[in-house]
Amino acid sequence: MQIKGQQLLKTNRRQFKKLRDRKRIDTEVAGLHDQVFSEIDCLECANCCKTTGPLFTRKDIERISRHLGMSAADFESAYLQVDEDADHVLQALPCPFLGMDNYCSIYEVRPKACREYPHTDRRKQKQIWKLHEKNLEICPAVQQIFERLLEI
Repeated sequence: MQIKGQQLLKTNRRQFKKLRDRKRIDTEVAGLHDQVFSEIDCLECANCCKTTGPLFTRKDIERISRHLGMSAADFESAYLQVDEDADHVLQALPCPFLGMDNYCSIYEVRPKACREYPHTDRRKQKQIWKLHEKNLEICPAVQQIFERLLEI
């Protein structure tokens, strides 16, 4: 997956820059998001959970720790660290809540960043274009969306 995403970006770098500036890019990406996610089963991959840790907001920490029957401080101590940007992130990958079957043990209360990943259904796609380029290396759905965008 990572190699495919890197190749896609390398081969089409100029076109990717042009894509970002399309007038209807939000609508095009959102439409392709729905289409691609009706075809892809994230449980077959779970690469996002294996390779990329989400940021945990204070609300995430409180909600998840409550769900696990832990204090927020104990949850942070057991699972999180503060990175160089002062964000709360996982201490280690893959995500400790990812099961061998690729199911998330805290799915109902997962962090906001996990709920929104890979952000291809958001408005203002231009603002997160660099994030999409990074996610090309992680997520087959993002790869499919961008392959289809190049065909439009």
